[in-house]
Amino acid sequence: MPNLQVFEQSIQIKASATTVEHCITDLTLMHRWLNPALGCYPVGEWSTELGSRSRFVIQIPLVQPTLNSVVVKREPGLIVWQFQGFFQGRDRWECQPTILGTRLLNRFEFEIPNPLVSWGFNTFATTWTQQDMKAQLRRLKRVAEQMYQGTD
Repeated sequence: MPNLQVFEQSIQIKASATTVEHCITDLTLMHRWLNPALGCYPVGEWSTELGSRSRFVIQIPLVQPTLNSVVVKREPGLIVWQFQGFFQGRDRWECQPTILGTRLLNRFEFEIPNPLVSWGFNTFATTWTQQDMKAQLRRLKRVAEQMYQGTD
């Protein structure tokens, strides 16, 4: 990828890696922490197993940009979606058990093949995207900790 960009964020969560992974792989829970303007829709039956497909749609009036994704790597505590659309790249979610619970790492690596879209993203949306990734991790942390403590 010639113009590869990488955004990487992590957060410490006071919950087991199994609980955190469940928050990432359960579609109902996922919609509790995803940006409300981002919808995730299965292609066929929902799954996060290798080869499973889904669509992520940004709810922007009139446009609704879509990313078609497929799970390209799946191990306990790890899921990697590869996507194509206005972005091309990978979104990696890794649960790393720690003494305090789980360190969740999210690595978003991508390129934007359309020069006009790339310019618009780099000019207007880079900072917002990085802030949104941090906000998503905080929301996911809240959901996972509530589930783990049984207060969900």
